[in-house]
Amino acid sequence: MARFQLVPIKVSWTVVLTLAHFTYLLFGATIFQMLEREAESNNRNHFQLEKLHFLANYTCLDGAALEKFVQVILDAWENGVHPSGNSTNPSNWDFCSSFFFAGTVVTTIGYGNLSPSTVSGQVFCVFYALCGIPLNVAFLKQLGKCLTIYLGRLEKGMVSVFPKKQIIEALAVSLFFITGSLLFLVIPPLLFSYVEGWTFGEGFYFAFITLSTIGFGDYVVGTDPGKEYISLYRSLAGIWIIFALAWLALTLNMAGRIMEYLIGLTHPGFKKQEVEEDVSSSKPEDTSKI
Repeated sequence: MARFQLVPIKVSWTVVLTLAHFTYLLFGATIFQMLEREAESNNRNHFQLEKLHFLANYTCLDGAALEKFVQVILDAWENGVHPSGNSTNPSNWDFCSSFFFAGTVVTTIGYGNLSPSTVSGQVFCVFYALCGIPLNVAFLKQLGKCLTIYLGRLEKGMVSVFPKKQIIEALAVSLFFITGSLLFLVIPPLLFSYVEGWTFGEGFYFAFITLSTIGFGDYVVGTDPGKEYISLYRSLAGIWIIFALAWLALTLNMAGRIMEYLIGLTHPGFKKQEVEEDVSSSKPEDTSKI
């Protein structure tokens, strides 16, 4: 009688987290699109009707009419409808835009230029963020580990050329920083500047404000109603954000370690004092005098 044996399969934790992360983003994009697209279409149509009504009836504009129309414009803007466009503008809740929005939720960037307007969309957004933010943190942490391993291999590859360890570490870190800067902070702003009609300074500003998760919302890709974007444009921008966040987090961590090292060289007593404070804080309190 034939016997079946279970063969152990080695599963890469990085692959699992990557698949889970992007599956979660695809799931969120689908749900946001289902919940918000119809409401956005209704708001867009309402704004167009109000604009036609204004043009037909307010030939001699007075203060009250102006205030009313300004309020209509503000309401449309808050609901994601661009006032200068028309009803044929690309949707803010198509699949690619929803994918981009889902990415800004789990990365806590929150540009503020777009948000769910339906109660169901708002409730879903809360629970989606509650589950998605920890998943995103775990994914970025694992991606950071992979980049650290890559950095270690880069250092080993330089051993035969530079015998001193300090020189190797400095060159490896410099190469890692320069390569990452080109991939995430130089080339993407050039592309954004070309597509959006920004200057390079504006594109670089957008990139840094995004990757630092500050997210002012004054510059956001794919929102100009006068431009025709390729369907995957905002989705690709969302993927860029995720991988660039992992690189930037590792870079800032290394920068912090370098600063500690430099402080230790210029102020030798600083590190010793820090160690003594850690030791004293870890000692149990003497309760014999109580």
